[in-house]
Amino acid sequence: MKYGHFDRSRREYVIRNPATPLPWINYLGTQEFFGMISNSGGGYCFMIDARKRRITRYRYNNVPMDSGGRYLYVRDERTRKFWAPGWMPVKADLDFYECRHGLGYTVITGEKDGIRVATRYFVPFNESCEIWETDVTNTGRGTRTFTLFSFVEFCLWEALNDATNLQRTLNLGEVEIDGSTIYHVTEYRERRSHFAYFAASEKIDGYDTDSEAFLGRYNGFHEPRAVAEGRSGNSVACGWNPCGSHSIRMTLKPGETKKLNFLLGYAENPEDEKFSAPGVLNKKRVRATIGKYLKRRNSEQAFRALAREWDDLTGRFQAETPYENLNMMVNTWNQYQCVTTYNMARSTSYYETGIGRGIGYRDACQDLYGAVHIMPPERSRQRILDLAAIQWRNGATYHQYQPLDKKGNATIGVGFNDDPLWLILGTATYIKETGDWSILDEQAQFDNNPDETATLYEHLIISVRHIMRNRGPHGLPLIGRADWNDCLNLIMTGIKPGDTFQGDATHASLNDEIGSVPESLMIAGQFVWAASEFMRMAEHRKDAKNARMAARAAQAMRDAIVRHAWDGEWFVRAFDRFGKKIGSRHNAEGQIFAESHGWIGMAEVGKENGMLARALDAVKERLFSRHGIVLQQPAYTAYNFYWGEMTSYPPGVKENAGIFCQPTGWLTISECNVGRGDRAMEYYRSICPAEREEISDVHRCEPYVYAQMIAGPDSARFGEAKNSWLTGTAASSFLAVSQYILGIKPGYDGLLIDPCIPKEWDGFKVRRRFRNAVYRIEVTNPSHVSKGVRSVAVDGRKIEGRTLPDFRDGKTHKVEVVMG
Repeated sequence: MKYGHFDRSRREYVIRNPATPLPWINYLGTQEFFGMISNSGGGYCFMIDARKRRITRYRYNNVPMDSGGRYLYVRDERTRKFWAPGWMPVKADLDFYECRHGLGYTVITGEKDGIRVATRYFVPFNESCEIWETDVTNTGRGTRTFTLFSFVEFCLWEALNDATNLQRTLNLGEVEIDGSTIYHVTEYRERRSHFAYFAASEKIDGYDTDSEAFLGRYNGFHEPRAVAEGRSGNSVACGWNPCGSHSIRMTLKPGETKKLNFLLGYAENPEDEKFSAPGVLNKKRVRATIGKYLKRRNSEQAFRALAREWDDLTGRFQAETPYENLNMMVNTWNQYQCVTTYNMARSTSYYETGIGRGIGYRDACQDLYGAVHIMPPERSRQRILDLAAIQWRNGATYHQYQPLDKKGNATIGVGFNDDPLWLILGTATYIKETGDWSILDEQAQFDNNPDETATLYEHLIISVRHIMRNRGPHGLPLIGRADWNDCLNLIMTGIKPGDTFQGDATHASLNDEIGSVPESLMIAGQFVWAASEFMRMAEHRKDAKNARMAARAAQAMRDAIVRHAWDGEWFVRAFDRFGKKIGSRHNAEGQIFAESHGWIGMAEVGKENGMLARALDAVKERLFSRHGIVLQQPAYTAYNFYWGEMTSYPPGVKENAGIFCQPTGWLTISECNVGRGDRAMEYYRSICPAEREEISDVHRCEPYVYAQMIAGPDSARFGEAKNSWLTGTAASSFLAVSQYILGIKPGYDGLLIDPCIPKEWDGFKVRRRFRNAVYRIEVTNPSHVSKGVRSVAVDGRKIEGRTLPDFRDGKTHKVEVVMG
């Protein structure tokens, strides 16, 4: 069943049935101030440039689903009935409903009994506020009088404290009301210099700032007392749960429209300017912002600027292929999601919920693959240097860091041995995109210690040597606490209720009898790729010694993979503490894994002797399903302490034979590396959100963004997606389609053209902005091959090879590519 459709011309997803299987959400904002909004208008706002302060509440238990946050209500003064334009939370039958999720904005329209309310929600670029542009129209034949109620439920800043320390938090709530603006000033009198505000452009008839007064005792969001009675209580919060609500009564003639603006925002005052009078919030700094954006002409101007910004960001890569769903995803939604993951990391970090333990090290690096061409170069550059600064002298890194204070943390443990390699790969990605080699000479701290620094280049040398020093009995990298698969935990010493599987390995160092044995084939493949990238950097610097070191290390790892990891038809996944194979035909369960083959394939290990193609054939035969590539098969049916968390999940879920979507991108790349464009496209389409729109009742998640996981064939919910938006799948999918299927690869010397497409394609076009030049690339495929370039012409002149000149001249250049 479909719940909506793509409006390709407007680059929106349009939802016409409000009762989607799950709340289908959108993220508003591009840097520090974010709003998360569902198709009902529910959700929350939060600030991430100042310790992740939650502005509005959105409960974790969320029962009923999609409850709380922000709403609008309409009460008809003739019938005394009320409803919500977003359907939730009242769930009254609407005569018309539509939600349009666009790039950085959402428009929700509801109509009932001749009253239509349409609201456009967005966060202006580089502002710390969310604008609600609300148009109320009388579509009936007679004059109508009704009351519009706004509602937001304020969070007491720190989400975890708000939800747990009730003996304190329920006594803190404070507000100030000034005209049509409600100021949330909880804890402002002592420890805070920031506040929130909720303003209306119209003169209000009443307000509420106490949730119980607005809702009524024992009432839910679907039956607020103030709305049912048609009047606000003018309550002033004193502890308990503060909120912000305006009531505005209006009378409209037939066809008349009333335009209102609401503004939900965040502001800070200098410590010595907190008060305008004893105990009175100093509103001087924020009044200009409020006054500006409550005027519709200014908010519309801000929206046009936001639209131009997103057009510019996503316009840096635009493709035209025979596959319309690919065009729609790669040109709009995939890039849009990549920016969101770059800013918000992953749900597992708890960062978006406001109780974060930090952004994951590998997540912060791998998101560069999907966003480095979009984000300002200085932001990506600084991210890499920040990540280098939480590396230790021995090459290991913290597994997480707080991007605000730049500090690493060990909340979930340290010693994830893939982490140092992500620093190399992230740096390589940045240099290839920007051509900025100077980053290698920048100083970066060790363990955030300003007295101990080295150049980024030295950090990368240490990363390579760290893996070479920490190899197991087969010459393969030690896994440490885990690799990319955080649930493959091979050095655990115990697990108790409340422990994390990753954080347990306190007594298992890499040098003891447990930690010095388990080896990871995923890290082995990753190392070959990373060492090869580092070798190229060393060659550029004319550092022959370290270039030779990296080349020898990469070759030694290739040899070890081929010698020890080949299982007859595929490569094994790991070796455990007893030296036994994981991911082998000799295992009763978990005989073959996806992620190790993805990285071995990306590194092209075994390509020359046919091993890689055979292994990828085994992946296709044993792991591919109609809903995507399963992480491993057969699923584990019993818990195995020595192999960790992946065996703790029910079969078909998450790391126990779920369809973890990110490795699909890696295996798509692997298939391109062996020249099989048809299979690469088959993999790409299997998890493409737009492709799954027709089965929304099965897929359940949004059909415009990737999900982390889809339930595997061993699950009773086979095909059901979970954990959308914040997933590395966004970056790995964009990398696979843009650089490997379409083959437009940023390289150290320029753009390399190396497509691998379905044989039936006649060709495709790409517009790529790269290093201050625009390349209009047209690829033709007269011989209907999957891979191979016969000729390349730039501005009408043939060139040698497949690497385009690095113009950097601000001009547009025509590129003609003939495959064959």
